[in-house]
Amino acid sequence: MIQPDPSTVRFGGPWTHRDVHANGIRFHVVEAAGAPSDAPLVVLLHGFADFWWSWRHQLTELTEAGYRAVAIDLRGYGDSDKPPRGYDGWTLAGDVVGLIRALGYAEATLVGHADGGLVCWATAALHPRMVRSIGLVGSPHPIALRRAVRRNSAQRRALLPYFLRYQVPMVPERALTKSDGAAVEQLLRERSSDTWQRSEEFADTAAQMRSAIRIAGAAHCALEYQRWAFRSQFRSDGRRFMQAMNVELGIPVLQIHGELDPYVLARTVGADTEWVPQRRLHTVLGAGHYTHQEAPGEVTGQLLMLCRE
Repeated sequence: MIQPDPSTVRFGGPWTHRDVHANGIRFHVVEAAGAPSDAPLVVLLHGFADFWWSWRHQLTELTEAGYRAVAIDLRGYGDSDKPPRGYDGWTLAGDVVGLIRALGYAEATLVGHADGGLVCWATAALHPRMVRSIGLVGSPHPIALRRAVRRNSAQRRALLPYFLRYQVPMVPERALTKSDGAAVEQLLRERSSDTWQRSEEFADTAAQMRSAIRIAGAAHCALEYQRWAFRSQFRSDGRRFMQAMNVELGIPVLQIHGELDPYVLARTVGADTEWVPQRRLHTVLGAGHYTHQEAPGEVTGQLLMLCRE
């Protein structure tokens, strides 16, 4: 099987591609052309089996509204470095802090989808002075998610089979990459709305994600996020991490949830108020787990409200 070169994720468009060194590795970052270097910073973090392209709509629209929006390939993804370690919550939060500083800022608004949202939660709790506000798309607080898996049979059925399947070595990597990454498109179909799936944009998005997951090392690194999240629950480092997460955040927090999301259930997201009492919840009707791509205009509008708080 021919593996795509990492540079294949550097698509042309109304944006620029850069390499930024932070926390000991190199990150591929993308920002819209013409963004003022002193505008408020918004960092966009993608989810599982994805890459910066997930935020293409918000990248340009936030910039047009006067913000410096930067979408990144997380550690292990796309054209960012793929080190063998560092997929724990502590290191991932350090990645974001390092990126904010490397871009010349003392704070930023963080926006994350799924796994990227969990990185937002971790960064806000571990490095509160660096985070102005956070926006989450389909990404409940990690403690709320853990409790839901234990106590809510519907959430357990939706999430746990994937986590368990990803724990064995090598087999999940082969499953994600075989048939030109068909399993990634299947995940996209299972978790998104029928309306979006019938669109031309869905076909383009699926093709881009299928290619990106086949970059050498990307599937393994993506799975390492899931493996640490599951295995750490039974280890001391995971218990320490959850203790660190168990703090009330005093910053503006926006939770965006797709009405039809079959992966992260509304009841799970609703429990976030224990850690963010002033959290603002916005439900996108007719959308699934990939809300920022299924209803980009509505999501961007909500993010702009967050940035102005």
